[in-house]
Amino acid sequence: MVQHRPVPAAHRLLSLDIVLALLALAGGLRVLYLAAPEPGLPTEAATVAHAYALGTLTSFADAGGAGASPFGWLQLAAATMVSDAFGRSATALAAVRETVLAAALVSAVLTWVLARRLGLTRWASAAAVLLLAASPLALGVQRLVVVEHLAVAWALGALVLITRPGARIRHDTAAAGCLLAAVLTSPLALFFLPAAGWLLARRAPVRAAWVAVLLNLGLGIAFGPAAAVLRPHLAAATRPSVADWAALDPAWVALSAAALLAGLAVKKVRPLAATGVLLAATLLVPGVPSTAVLALLLPVTPLLLAAIAQAATRRRSEPRHASTHGSTSGRTRPEPAGATHTATPHPAHPGRIARRRVVAGVGGGVLAAALAVSWGGGYPALRATVDRGGPLAAARDWLRGNASGSRLLVDDAAWAELANAGWPTGLLAPPAACSVTCPPAEWGVFGRDETTLRKHYPALDGAFAGAGATAVFGSGDTRVTVWRLGLPPADPAAPPEAPIRAHAGEALTASARIALSSEAAAVLREGCADPRLIATIAALAAIQPVGVAAFPEVPGEDAAGQPRRRVLLTGREDGTTAFYTGQRDLFRPASVVRTAGGVLVTYPLFAPPGLLPLTR
Repeated sequence: MVQHRPVPAAHRLLSLDIVLALLALAGGLRVLYLAAPEPGLPTEAATVAHAYALGTLTSFADAGGAGASPFGWLQLAAATMVSDAFGRSATALAAVRETVLAAALVSAVLTWVLARRLGLTRWASAAAVLLLAASPLALGVQRLVVVEHLAVAWALGALVLITRPGARIRHDTAAAGCLLAAVLTSPLALFFLPAAGWLLARRAPVRAAWVAVLLNLGLGIAFGPAAAVLRPHLAAATRPSVADWAALDPAWVALSAAALLAGLAVKKVRPLAATGVLLAATLLVPGVPSTAVLALLLPVTPLLLAAIAQAATRRRSEPRHASTHGSTSGRTRPEPAGATHTATPHPAHPGRIARRRVVAGVGGGVLAAALAVSWGGGYPALRATVDRGGPLAAARDWLRGNASGSRLLVDDAAWAELANAGWPTGLLAPPAACSVTCPPAEWGVFGRDETTLRKHYPALDGAFAGAGATAVFGSGDTRVTVWRLGLPPADPAAPPEAPIRAHAGEALTASARIALSSEAAAVLREGCADPRLIATIAALAAIQPVGVAAFPEVPGEDAAGQPRRRVLLTGREDGTTAFYTGQRDLFRPASVVRTAGGVLVTYPLFAPPGLLPLTR
């Protein structure tokens, strides 16, 4: 009878140390790249909004194309509620990405356990988790809010239970539950069923039948009577493409492609390799979101690579045995009871061992060099940042200061961000609310997909008639624009405002009673100052000398072409404060604040036309 020796405590502690070190690496890198702006995923915003709406019992309908995963949204909502992520995080997106980060760490631990249970050595398992933890491609994918990160954690949990030594029926029942949870989270998790069934059939075919019955029963209910509330479906295929992701880590992609095929020849991981090949094949199917597939593949290919490397480097020579009781005449003598055979292994030739070590060392060096070159280009492309805000958070703060309490038309990302910031959801209308006609609104907040949404919803495009960009935050794909809706049409006969402001500003710079900094003088000469500021500074200069330190920008408004509507005035602060607080009607400021640098005067948006005299 074969007896398993207990694992020494020192070995257990070493394994624990390795896992903790790998988790620290994986977690640290993911926190660093959590707010990386690129590559971005358009459907991520809808998932965040659904998680927030479900957690706060608020209704929300996305703009379409984001797929559906009610069970996945429920998991995200529950995690954010338990951790109070929405209350702690700078943005709603960062709050839900925290849950994705936790799922990535769980997947790393499960990858280690599964590798060990499939027969990989401690160091081969560590190499697999290290690849998963440090690859730029893995960092880029695992920071995005896609439910497939939750699905792969459930699937790995099922495989860990199935490969458990001495597994009992309760473990297999739990594995069936994990597989069901994975499929309900993402339909792509169905491709893990062949691996689970194969591993179960190796151990106990009867148990495989039991798991199949339970799984079919659960899927029958979820896709039958409960389909309206549980059935998931995939998001539309959007950017980034497979090529975009491959650019982050070309070496990983090449090694993974080779590992999927070579893994079929390694018995220990053949079931996983089959699942990986099926998942990779779906990347060739039009309409399947590549980011979702890669999220499921990420833990699989490093494990296959480690198993292949172990199989290639491990000595496989079978010992030949010589019996100590054999007869030289070819006849077998009877052996006494209790006698034992002595097996004498023939050691491998020293030269062969040395050659194997050289080949392994050279192969490992080439692999390390390829990964170093690949990662050297991938990490800078991700653009690590510790700023958890971003353009949408800046737009949120601008709206708080300039449009508080207004009705807004918003995209999915802005809906989640503003609702999380406390904006009443009854005042937020997502694009889906414009399927027939748009509700009345005063402002619009949209990101990079504004043009696409306006084409998809004609009523939304109609709401933009007479709209003007008032503030712009960010650039490129992260650009967020705040629009003022329903502006009166411009008078075609009226002269342009900018030259009039420039002419009046030039006159101020020539005044001996106004002391201007070089920056303030440039703003006036370029016609970038609000006409109410120009008029009131001229009036104040007739009463007392005026010092103008700066025309501070209101964040986002310069990019939208709005004139500077704030001024910092120095000298004779009591008189300046009394002058501006005494203004009425059109020239009444929004605020007059005494600061350490002087008196800061701020006017509201949209000066009426015709305040300054025409130039001649």
